[in-house]
Amino acid sequence: MKFRLPAFATVTQPNQAGSLALLRTGSASASTHHQDGQMGDSRHGDGHQAPQRTFWRVARGLLATTRPSVVGLVFFTGLPALAIDDVAWPSLARGAAIIAGIALCAAASSVFNAWLERESDKNMERTRTRPLPTGLVLPGEALAFAILLSLGGVGLLGWQATNGVEQAARVGGMLAGAATIAFYVVVYTIWLKPRTPLNIVIGGAAGAAPPIIVDAALHGSVGLMSVTLFTIVFLWTPPHFWAISLVRKADYQNAGFPMLPITHGNEATYARMVLYALAIVPFATLPALTRHLSVGYGLFAMVTSLWFLWSCVTLLRGKTDKLARKTFFASLLYLHAVFTAMIVDLMIHRPIA
Repeated sequence: MKFRLPAFATVTQPNQAGSLALLRTGSASASTHHQDGQMGDSRHGDGHQAPQRTFWRVARGLLATTRPSVVGLVFFTGLPALAIDDVAWPSLARGAAIIAGIALCAAASSVFNAWLERESDKNMERTRTRPLPTGLVLPGEALAFAILLSLGGVGLLGWQATNGVEQAARVGGMLAGAATIAFYVVVYTIWLKPRTPLNIVIGGAAGAAPPIIVDAALHGSVGLMSVTLFTIVFLWTPPHFWAISLVRKADYQNAGFPMLPITHGNEATYARMVLYALAIVPFATLPALTRHLSVGYGLFAMVTSLWFLWSCVTLLRGKTDKLARKTFFASLLYLHAVFTAMIVDLMIHRPIA
């Protein structure tokens, strides 16, 4: 019997790992299984094709478990915090080290999540073709990869502060990075997600943490603006994921996750999405009111926030899956638009140290 090195599957490509994959149908899954069958792969006990394991397939599979699109979003929301509370951007090397450390911590959290949910993922149409449920990536490989990513991310957040004066920043960055991983894995994945419809409300704090981590890594403390950016993402997270769960209600029900549309019904979900979208408006415009960002940013943030709010109101009035999908995509566009506006504003008004 010949030994083959582990490899990444073509079953779940990295660009399918993020939020957009939640809205895709099972047709892609069926097509992938058919292709795997043509390569002569063996079958699992559940009748699905077992992907052929080669080194590069496992490598791609491990990358897919990090959910690159989610890591990209985390990276993106951390950028404004590098300069919003200072008169200048940090040095390129230090800023890159902080953002890379955050990205590795986010990737580690995703892999831990995939490792813990590998069995429940088999029960959901949108997740059953991921590397762990298909057997492309083995549980031990995923766990080892998650630990390595955690050590790399936390280590990088400590390394970026290079002198004794910045000891508080070194400790602050490492603690914030480690705490975020622990919160996402233990509090959200293990405790909240399978037990309460508040899972995505409370658990959203982990995804909103990048501005807090950046501030802690730069200053060893947390200021008003990093808390403001955290709050924007924290309030944005529930309507974003509730839009997904409205469309994929049966999927979540099969996996045993008590998402809000399942426990409280669609009407309650629509109403709460509107409330959260409304709550974002003052926080999105606050940086302009405190003069950390320009009036131009403030006007843009106001308009885009009201547009996102109207998208949620339209869903409340129309009550269809089609509108839920539109609201999901509107939420993605909204968050990217607001944080892009922040970054552009800071690039115009802040020099690089």
